[in-house]
Amino acid sequence: MELFITTFESVATLLIIGILGFLIIRKKILSSKILGFLSPLALEIALPSLVFTNIIRDFNPNEFPDWWQLPLWWGFFTVMAAGLTFVFMYISKKNNRSEFASSLFYQNGIFFPLAIIAGMYGSDSSYLSILFIFTVFYPAFFFTSIRFFYKTKTEQKINIRKIFHPVLIVTILAILLKLLSIGMIIPELIISTFSLVGGMTVPLLMIILGGNFYIDLKKTGEIKYLEISKFVIIKNIVFPLIFLIIIIMIKDYLSYHIALILMLQAAVPPVTAVPLLTERYGGDRAIVNQFLVSSFLCSLITIPIMISLFSQYY
Repeated sequence: MELFITTFESVATLLIIGILGFLIIRKKILSSKILGFLSPLALEIALPSLVFTNIIRDFNPNEFPDWWQLPLWWGFFTVMAAGLTFVFMYISKKNNRSEFASSLFYQNGIFFPLAIIAGMYGSDSSYLSILFIFTVFYPAFFFTSIRFFYKTKTEQKINIRKIFHPVLIVTILAILLKLLSIGMIIPELIISTFSLVGGMTVPLLMIILGGNFYIDLKKTGEIKYLEISKFVIIKNIVFPLIFLIIIIMIKDYLSYHIALILMLQAAVPPVTAVPLLTERYGGDRAIVNQFLVSSFLCSLITIPIMISLFSQYY
């Protein structure tokens, strides 16, 4: 029960900050235009700072000798998620199938697990470093592959900056510094500065999410309850249960930290950038936003349940 409450509180914290962002834009405390400026601040400055300081301070290769396997396990997770997405996308209506599939496939792989791990093990837990190494290629993969879910009328060029995302560069740099024992000579002043900047990451992103939801709410139109119900059942319940079965089946080959990360990846809602990129590539942003918000709200209960079930086997 204690684990359920801890996980519940971690998810609730994220949602409360999202509500704050909703109210900030709704009450016009800040202009909605500010959201466009906050996104690069969160993703290209605050998040890389968070990753860098956590790996330099808390990552110990000797504690996790299989750390190099983490990107391979991310590849395993992605392949399995793609297979499940292909199977379950056909329960949606044809005119929303691309939106349904992309929302299923792309999980909120960094920010929800970050908050949950910090709640379970503390903000200085070495498990956070494991999370960042596991997802090192995820941002580049997400930004370059989501376009294939939609049939755009014009050719969309791949932005090279999205492939060599600051998170990818900083993660690799921090790992190299740690392996070469150079990280210990970095002045504490620099580490503390980056740590303070990195602390803005999750609050900024959830405020942006809440603000964007208010903007989208005004042009959402009809709420598609049946499609939302299908999505939440598959994304929040079926996906994590299937992955839990897979984890149990290969338990002998998994370290606890890898199994935990896999379970969290399966249980979290869609990544917050899906609505924006859906619109960019000609999809229906409104329905994706409905999927996203519904999954977020339901995750308040479903994630603690799934982590509690996971804890019965680990």
